[in-house]
Amino acid sequence: MPESRSVVVPEGLDGLRADVALSKLLGFSRAQSATIAASGGVLRDGVALTKSDEVRDGDLLEIVWESRDPLTIVAQAVPELHVIYDDEDIVVVDKPIGVAAHPAPGWDGPTVLGALAASGYSISTSGSPERAGIVHRLDAGTSGLMVVAKSERAYSSLKRAFHDRLVHKVYHAVVQGHPDPLSGTIDAPVGRHPKSNWKFAVTSDGKHAVTHYETIEAFPSASLLEVTLETGRTHQIRVHMAAQRHPCVGDTMYGADPTLSARLGLTRQWLHAQRLGFNHPGSGEWVEFDSSYPADLQHALDVLRAPSA
Repeated sequence: MPESRSVVVPEGLDGLRADVALSKLLGFSRAQSATIAASGGVLRDGVALTKSDEVRDGDLLEIVWESRDPLTIVAQAVPELHVIYDDEDIVVVDKPIGVAAHPAPGWDGPTVLGALAASGYSISTSGSPERAGIVHRLDAGTSGLMVVAKSERAYSSLKRAFHDRLVHKVYHAVVQGHPDPLSGTIDAPVGRHPKSNWKFAVTSDGKHAVTHYETIEAFPSASLLEVTLETGRTHQIRVHMAAQRHPCVGDTMYGADPTLSARLGLTRQWLHAQRLGFNHPGSGEWVEFDSSYPADLQHALDVLRAPSA
C-alpha cells in the first residue's frame, strides 16, 4: 500500500544526492532510497528526481513509496552451521556460505537467527525485531565466525565494543596477484557504488574504512592474506582489495577473473572470518575463537599449492 510524506530539505543536507538525503530524512536504507527514486517516488515541484540528483536547502520533496510487510525470523535448520561456544550471554557460530545474518528485503534463504531459533536458542530481544541479538554481520557469501548476543547486557556490551573498535576481527582472503607492498594498510572511504544498488566502492563521500593486510603465502597467480579490520563497512575487504586491483579470488561482483575462479572450483569469494576476539560481556575476560577453512576454500588452496598451479 502506498505511503507518502512531504518534507523540507534542511540546510545541513544541501547538495546531497537524493538517495542520501532521503535516507537521512526518513531513515530508509540507501538501497531502499535508491529504489524509491528509481520508481519516480521522489518529486520536487512535481518533477521526479533520480537518485543522483542533488537536493537543495528549502526544497519541498514529496516522497511516495510502497510500505513493506514487516520482516520476521523464520526458524529453519541449517545443519552446516556449527555452534562453537554457548553460554548465558553469547553464542558463537561458524557460519557457512549461503546463510545471511538476519532477514532482509529480497533475501528468502536461511539466516543465522533462523537457524538458532530452529535449534531452540533464546536470543536477546534488543535491536529491531528482525535483527534481534545481531551485533555484527557477515555477507551471505562469506563464511566464518559470528557472535550473537543472548542477553541484554551482552547486546549492549558487544555493540559498544564493535563501535569502539575493541573487537579483534581477523579474516583470511585469497586475492588475485601479489599486493605491493606485501603488507600494508588501506585507508579509503567506502560507500554505495554510484551505478549499482548492490555494490559498494571507494568513494569520496563514503564512510571511513581502514583495512590492514599481510601476505601469508604467495602463489604464481594469487596470494593468501591475513586481514585485520579497524572498521566494519559492508563489503569492506572486497572493495578495498578490488580497489588495489587485487580482488578476492572468486569475487566476480568486484572484478575477479572467472577463469581462475572456475579452475579453483569457486562459486563465491575466497574470504573467511577466521578469528574473533573480544572481552566477554559477562566476565570481562578476553575470549578468542578460531575457525578452520571450509571445504571449498581449502580445495582452492590445495589447487593453488599444486606444482602445476
